[in-house]
Amino acid sequence: MKLFEYMEKYDYEELLLCQDKASGLKAIICIHDTTLGPALGGCRMWTYDSEEEAIEDALRLARGMTYKAAAAGLNLGGGKSVIIGDPRKDKSEALFRAFGRFVQGLNGRYITAEDVGTTVEDMDLIHEETDYVTGISPAFGSSGNPSPVTAYGVYKGMKATVRQAWGDDSLEGKTIAVQGVGNVAYNLCRYLHEEGARLIVTDINQEAVRRAVEAFGARAVDPNEIYSVECDIFAPCALGGVINDETIPQLKARVIAGAANNVLREERHGDQIHELGFYYAPDYVINAGGLINVADELLGYNRDRAMRKVETIYDNIEKVFEISRRDNIPTYRAADRMAEERIQAMKNARSTFLQNPKSILNMKE
Repeated sequence: MKLFEYMEKYDYEELLLCQDKASGLKAIICIHDTTLGPALGGCRMWTYDSEEEAIEDALRLARGMTYKAAAAGLNLGGGKSVIIGDPRKDKSEALFRAFGRFVQGLNGRYITAEDVGTTVEDMDLIHEETDYVTGISPAFGSSGNPSPVTAYGVYKGMKATVRQAWGDDSLEGKTIAVQGVGNVAYNLCRYLHEEGARLIVTDINQEAVRRAVEAFGARAVDPNEIYSVECDIFAPCALGGVINDETIPQLKARVIAGAANNVLREERHGDQIHELGFYYAPDYVINAGGLINVADELLGYNRDRAMRKVETIYDNIEKVFEISRRDNIPTYRAADRMAEERIQAMKNARSTFLQNPKSILNMKE
């Protein structure tokens, strides 16, 4: 990979390689864009096959966070960090505290959080060295489990998408096929059930399926059947890449709206479902509730304020569809355009000169 060429192409700001021999830390912190504010993004710990793979993952994820924060209307930029190692056996207090010192060294340009392979307990160790971390234990003033908040945002975004498809946003009587019933999806099912929707669920975890069937009267189907069931809404809430060449011909739903990340296997699948008339809520717009929730911690967490902000996901989804109609583009491209337009507007607004105490204008002979 030609790093500087790639960073210039997608306008990255900073890539930091972090090494601490004593603790065994090998980490990468990537800051994509801080136009809107400090870069916020989780810390992932993974057994990468190569250092280049780890760098590519950090770059990809950081850019995605820029778009997610911008689309959510947050005053935050996009960043991400990865620690190279096995989360099952390579964790230690020394390792995470060493990582925390590197985060502290960025002086607020990057704020970290929990991600794949890391936990609240790991964030607490990072917090020993820096305040630039979210998702710590509630005892330290954090927001706790973000799953119910993420689910509420998906619920509001689904209602906005339903309004585009049927003219009103009621979910009463709608049949919704939910793929995956983990923590976020279970809470989503609760919102859907309370509004009178009929639920079809699937998961490789049969205990999760049983819980949803008992709590919400859902109908359980085999994981391979979820795409082809008769339904109004398909809600992917598990793996990414589930909208692809094999699944699109099977879909009976009119709306695609769920909590999963990277739902489209390839961009061309977003073009395809647009041409076929599906109403697709772009994943990083509809599932931004968790990000909004942890972002509120930076202000001193207030649950009511966070939930009010999460409710704006409804408006953000509506705006995505407005841009899609305005520019005659698929919604996944409209979501990117919405984020880019907000970032560019702020770049233009901040072109006005502000005095810096270290400016040459303040230097005395």
